[in-house]
Amino acid sequence: MLPSWLSPRGGAESSAPATHAVLGTPLKAPLMADQEEAIFACGCFWGAEKGFWRLPGVVSTAVGYAGGQTENPSYNEVCSGRTGHTEVVRVVWSRPALDFSDLLKLFWECHDPTQGNRQGNDTGSQYRSAIYTFNPEHLQLALASRDAYQVALSAKGYGAITTEILADQTFYFAEDYHQQYLAKPGSRPYCSAMPTQTLLGDFEGSNYKLPKQVWDKYDWSISHCVLRSDNSPIALG
Repeated sequence: MLPSWLSPRGGAESSAPATHAVLGTPLKAPLMADQEEAIFACGCFWGAEKGFWRLPGVVSTAVGYAGGQTENPSYNEVCSGRTGHTEVVRVVWSRPALDFSDLLKLFWECHDPTQGNRQGNDTGSQYRSAIYTFNPEHLQLALASRDAYQVALSAKGYGAITTEILADQTFYFAEDYHQQYLAKPGSRPYCSAMPTQTLLGDFEGSNYKLPKQVWDKYDWSISHCVLRSDNSPIALG
């Protein structure tokens, strides 16, 4: 299979940097045998990316655009709403250290997946919630987790989940200045995510690997929890 950022028609051009500003890992390296990838959209990609790069076992993250029709879109084009893309985070992780279930837990808990083409103060199709997977197992886990989270949300009075869940969507790297934005000097501390303070429990196929001490670092009752946290990855032990 082609990497997620390469389209069958020749591939995405990108000005993205070579290495991750926090993790120091390559942004475009081929997946190793024990690594996997998935793409998540949960509002403005600045805060979403930081939430994911802090998880132990995450090898690399990058922000970009996916789920649309236009090849190699720019930020301005995506913001126009005419390309069909949403702001996303591509996550690469180590399979021995982290399960897809752990990533799904962070995804569902870090934003409100019932808001449609909006997240908080950010409105437009480019802010819709989405999960894009690259193998059948991950697709089934995403759907199962959605169903379980819907039950939990409904019990709290929330409406229907609007998250788009699709397979094999091309990822286009966002511009250099967006990558790991919140870790860069002078960045504007901004995050549009609206966590529901609803936790994702066990669901069909779930196999959580991260301990409670990791999840204690994400306190969704604190406004803009991700912004207030350290940039460095959460340490185990």
